[in-house]
Amino acid sequence: MSSQARGLQNFISDLRNAKSKEEEQKRVDKELANIRKKFTATGKQLAEDGSNNSLNSYSRKKYVWKLVYIHVLGYDVDFGHAEVLALVRSTKYSEKHVGYTALSLLLRGDDPMMNSILNTIRKDLTTLGPTSAKNNAPTTDTAQSLALCSIANITGLELIQTLHSEVQHTLMAKSSTPCVKKKAALCLLRLVRTSPKLVSGKEFVAQMAQLLQDKHLGVLTSSMSLLYGLATQNPSEYQSLIPYAVHILGLLVLKKACAREYLYYRTPSPWLQIKLLKFLQLYPQILSTGQENDGQDQSIAQLVSVVSKILTETDVSDSINKSNADHAVLFEAVNLIVTWGSSGPAQLREGAMKLLGKFISVREPNIRYLGLLTMAKLAQLEGTADSIKKHQATVLVSLKDADISVRRRALDLLFVMCDTDNAERIVDELVAHLVLADAAIREEMVLKIAILAEKYATDLRWYVDTILKLISISGDHVSDAIWHRVVQIVTNHPQGDLQAYTAATLLVAASPRRCHETAVRVAAYVLGEFGFLVAERPGMSGEEQFRILHQHWATSDATTRAILVSTYAKLANLYEECRPLVAPVFARCKNSVDVEIQQRSAEYAAMREAFSPEAVEDLLREMPPFEDKKQSALEQRLREKEGEDSAAVAKAIRPSAAQRQRQQQSQAAARAAEEVAAQQAAEQNARNDPISPISDGSPGAGPLDRPTVGIPKDVIPAMRKAFSNLCTSPSGVLFENSLLQVGVKHEYVGAQGRISVFFGNLSKAPLLHFRAVVDDQDHLKIQKQGTQGLLDDSDDGGCTVAVRTQAKLLLLVEVTAPFDDAPAMRVIFETEEGELHEYPLRLPIVATCFMEPVTLEPGAFMQRWRSLEGQDRECQEVVKAPPNVPAIDEEYMKRIANIITDGLKFGRCQGCDPTPWTVSGAATFRTGSKDANGNNINVGCLVRVEANPQAGAFRVTTRTLHPLCSKAVKNVALVSIKLA
Repeated sequence: MSSQARGLQNFISDLRNAKSKEEEQKRVDKELANIRKKFTATGKQLAEDGSNNSLNSYSRKKYVWKLVYIHVLGYDVDFGHAEVLALVRSTKYSEKHVGYTALSLLLRGDDPMMNSILNTIRKDLTTLGPTSAKNNAPTTDTAQSLALCSIANITGLELIQTLHSEVQHTLMAKSSTPCVKKKAALCLLRLVRTSPKLVSGKEFVAQMAQLLQDKHLGVLTSSMSLLYGLATQNPSEYQSLIPYAVHILGLLVLKKACAREYLYYRTPSPWLQIKLLKFLQLYPQILSTGQENDGQDQSIAQLVSVVSKILTETDVSDSINKSNADHAVLFEAVNLIVTWGSSGPAQLREGAMKLLGKFISVREPNIRYLGLLTMAKLAQLEGTADSIKKHQATVLVSLKDADISVRRRALDLLFVMCDTDNAERIVDELVAHLVLADAAIREEMVLKIAILAEKYATDLRWYVDTILKLISISGDHVSDAIWHRVVQIVTNHPQGDLQAYTAATLLVAASPRRCHETAVRVAAYVLGEFGFLVAERPGMSGEEQFRILHQHWATSDATTRAILVSTYAKLANLYEECRPLVAPVFARCKNSVDVEIQQRSAEYAAMREAFSPEAVEDLLREMPPFEDKKQSALEQRLREKEGEDSAAVAKAIRPSAAQRQRQQQSQAAARAAEEVAAQQAAEQNARNDPISPISDGSPGAGPLDRPTVGIPKDVIPAMRKAFSNLCTSPSGVLFENSLLQVGVKHEYVGAQGRISVFFGNLSKAPLLHFRAVVDDQDHLKIQKQGTQGLLDDSDDGGCTVAVRTQAKLLLLVEVTAPFDDAPAMRVIFETEEGELHEYPLRLPIVATCFMEPVTLEPGAFMQRWRSLEGQDRECQEVVKAPPNVPAIDEEYMKRIANIITDGLKFGRCQGCDPTPWTVSGAATFRTGSKDANGNNINVGCLVRVEANPQAGAFRVTTRTLHPLCSKAVKNVALVSIKLA
């Protein structure tokens, strides 16, 4: 190309020599206009595919290369596709090469023109041709390679579904060369990542086993990339391939069986070894399956031998390239040992620990970095704590390394190796090093010191002192979450003298005029809440507390001043002598430019005039205990900074013995209060059920004033639960007693539904004159079909349901308007003794049955949520969780989310929930009614469920344009949450 396309070279030179962006744009526009003119064809020049017949091969290739180059520079190219396809169809390699390159870059899989080229791509993939180039004709493998590369780079679900079978066939074909197989494996991997359900593991595992027996290491390497990608999605389906992977690993490590061209500095194919080890890491249970299988035992023994040899024979080499390759394999082997956990051989864990201890002390920073990183993972295993503590001094030295990445890994390892025995020493060492640490790592150090101090504090006073040291040394890096956590812990632990100690310590810390603003904030909050506990001590009166805090007013920002204003209000409420000091501050702040300070000052100043002294006392009393969340804000912040897979995150979320001990007492008291409140709520909800399974029609006088038997009271609780379940599930039992079982199966599409009701005779005698009467509804069009006689209206009619048989009722319904009550159905029959039974039931046809889920972006959801504010559009109710159920946690919220999506048929709106205790959804209520334009009338519905784990309660809020829709969705959500 470089020797012929001189025009292309000149064009590239012109662009590189452009002195400004505008000059480049002008040159590109000129060239695009010229190319468009050259591609434009009329009359006989226009080919069937839309290309220009008058262009010769050289010109077509040159202009398409220019389009490719312009596209790569970031300019839009929206023409020339016909010429690209003409090049792809060419039988010359030079043209096909250009065509496929442009096809990969300029066209999308959903482009309409792609349909016209699919047959050519399929032909290039499957047609056998010459094995050597002749007359510039592409060979079979070059044409296949070009096609595979293009398929891998063109997006589009339709293209993937059309050609994936040909790619699989090319991969498995005996006629395919190793080069083609490698590209086919990587192409299929790209397709599977785009469409995960493209390949069925159960069907493809046999073909994968065949690929793993290929003797070409290049094919094996590409096949392992494909296998790892597939196994990451469904590990269990590819577990049978473990022996193949172990066998290949054994050949490479134990027997050094490797072709010369795949030796990398005398290391047999390190890339393939790494892929094999990463694949085996997906199966941590391989050593503890407990299966009696000789082949399995041989594979395990061989795998242990392989890992052992990697550990014992890997050493630091003089060659940097060889050392990098060997250590890449070694660290993956150690990761495999970490994955096995305690089920792996103890000698391997000990060997890995000794080796890593050697690596963290070498001079090479890359190896030291990886050693620290891997040792942090190994430290998570049980029984490794004592071995790791031996290297504590070495890790502390690495904390002072010149390379910041090594310092970060050393900090991670110290964080992971910390426990109750060495916590104080490690925290003190970290605090001492914090004075010398540079700004790049200070924030991370402060966060991890705060987490360790909280996690392993046997005396919370030491924890408070540690946080104050952090503020004094590096206050700028102490985030709000850290001092908020101090406030939460002090507030939630009234036992002992912690609150008084914290108040006194912070008062002393805030006494100097030059004091960090974070210390002022936490001191202001704590003194406002617990300052009264030390007010009797010398120099700590309420007036003195005000004086110490107010000296920082002039140098504080708006956030700190807002906290100070609230603290002043509490001090003035507690101490009479503080009121004359506080009043002038409130008077000045009423005109503050900051709205928050202005509002607080005005409200606090007017509070005593507007409310009684008792009400003011209640408003300004100390805050109640904070909600004890499963994950603290500091742990969440650490997770956001380092990711889910971080060893430090795994360590942080695991509660320590000190934390469990602190939680036991508060949890016991909270649990008792929750049980009492939940029992009361359950009793109240039982009396006021929003959706009743029993219709308003109660059994009374039958024909000729015959007495009738109704629903027994002992069956009603089971009926209520069954009805509630059926509102969100497709089938189940609606009613059952000793005589009759009523089952329902229902399904819905849009505004229409199909409901099958089955009446089963459970008695030892036939049921006579059996009838089912379904009341007509204004909001439903109902078509009824049933067993002959079942729908008779006459008292003497009906059908006979023999013993152990069923009568069937089919209802076809279409909703025409919103509604909030379920259709009524009366079941009437006689026994052989002449006893008349009449059961008033309700069918589980509720408004949520006709919902279609809608997925909204957070911004769109909140905009619609705010637009639907108003008493007529919103329906809200609080429901207590049932007694004797697990505490509300993340798993409980997952069940609530499933209720919203699977039961109520709402689309989950990810990203708009402010906390993990909130679930939001959107749906459309479909009706069969038409508007003036002939379109179906639909109602948009939004729902939000907010949990309060501490109170054991949920608040359900629904907003729609129609009040009945809001009420209906709220009712179904309430009864479903009770069953969660």
